[in-house]
Amino acid sequence: MTVRRLARATPIVAALLGASLTGCNPSAAKPESDAKPSTPVSAPGKESAAPGAPAGGSGLSLAEAIAKIPAGDEARDGYKRDSFKHWIDEDGDSCSTRNEVLLAEALKAPEQGARCALTGGEWLSYYDEVTVTAAGKLDIDHMVPLAEAWDSGASAWDADRRMWYANDLGAERSLVAVTAKTNRSKADKDPAQWLPPAASAQCTYGADWVATKLRWKLTADDKERAALETLAEGCADTVVKYEVAP
Repeated sequence: MTVRRLARATPIVAALLGASLTGCNPSAAKPESDAKPSTPVSAPGKESAAPGAPAGGSGLSLAEAIAKIPAGDEARDGYKRDSFKHWIDEDGDSCSTRNEVLLAEALKAPEQGARCALTGGEWLSYYDEVTVTAAGKLDIDHMVPLAEAWDSGASAWDADRRMWYANDLGAERSLVAVTAKTNRSKADKDPAQWLPPAASAQCTYGADWVATKLRWKLTADDKERAALETLAEGCADTVVKYEVAP
């Protein structure tokens, strides 16, 4: 259902090639180095598209994309984290989804040992603009947390679909390597309750969140939508592209 992700370009390469998402700082101009660079990934048998982009389609403004999220009330009844099986080794190469993300997002590639043990390497946690040089200090964040996904429609999915959601390597916006501190601060909060501490990351984060909701046809409640719409007012140049999950 998904494919192994390709390594992302460095910010300099991304500036030359063009990133799939560009955001503006709600409070100040956003430097190019703050953008989360992107590399197209496609599912088997499909044309390659920019992460989250409808095949052959064009991007939406953040405000336009928010308007496309279905409305719905949240309900957490019956939620258990283990309802979403992760981290799996989908392609049998000994690298779990967690390590696939770390390998894809490394600015400096780590050494890969037996059973995909990673040592060394360098990453940028875009939530807080912190450079990390040890894989163990990074968490892999589900852009839309598992509990939020459950609240927003995943409770009606079967176990297989929840597993694919929790290990979504088919879109670069679904999973991201960030500092453990920011991931645990975010927990299961939506944008009405939490945004990245780095102001320069907030437009990109809003686009990533909305693209993930649209990719998986998840709903948004009134408070979440209002928070996203407020964020979009300061992100006029942000483009959202997505591809609906199979």
